[in-house]
Amino acid sequence: MKAVYPGSFDPVTSGHIDIIERASKVFDEVIIGVLVNANKKASFTLDERVKLIKKATKDFKNVRVEQFDGLAVDFAKNNDAKVIVRGLRAVSDFVSEIQIAQANQFINDEIDTMFFTTSLKYAFLSSTAVKEMILFGADIKGLVPECIREEVISKIKNQ
Repeated sequence: MKAVYPGSFDPVTSGHIDIIERASKVFDEVIIGVLVNANKKASFTLDERVKLIKKATKDFKNVRVEQFDGLAVDFAKNNDAKVIVRGLRAVSDFVSEIQIAQANQFINDEIDTMFFTTSLKYAFLSSTAVKEMILFGADIKGLVPECIREEVISKIKNQ
């Protein structure tokens, strides 16, 4: 069974990787869908985000990374995936994510959403928090995959 994990991943964090790793143990294939979020100003281009995620997930044999635009439910359908994976950090995430999941089910009732709760050590973590920490000189070791940490720091500092 295939699943998609859509998001802007600007940048990908250790919390995202935690969800990807856990989903890769449940599904035969996990397709990371990187999209432009019109509600956010991206720090990384779409191509940069895809490259960073590919680098961070290179050891996951059943994970691939693609870019897309449009609805996640359509991305899932176009990839013959039956499940959309979403991560939940807090109750506030659940409130918005359940509405999106219900809308997706209205659009296509053959595609379901599976929520993974974030591991406690990443419950506070977001791409926005990583960027702010970098800008104010905090150490982000462990908050993004080590293989991309210097690239992420350099990009944020040089914007």
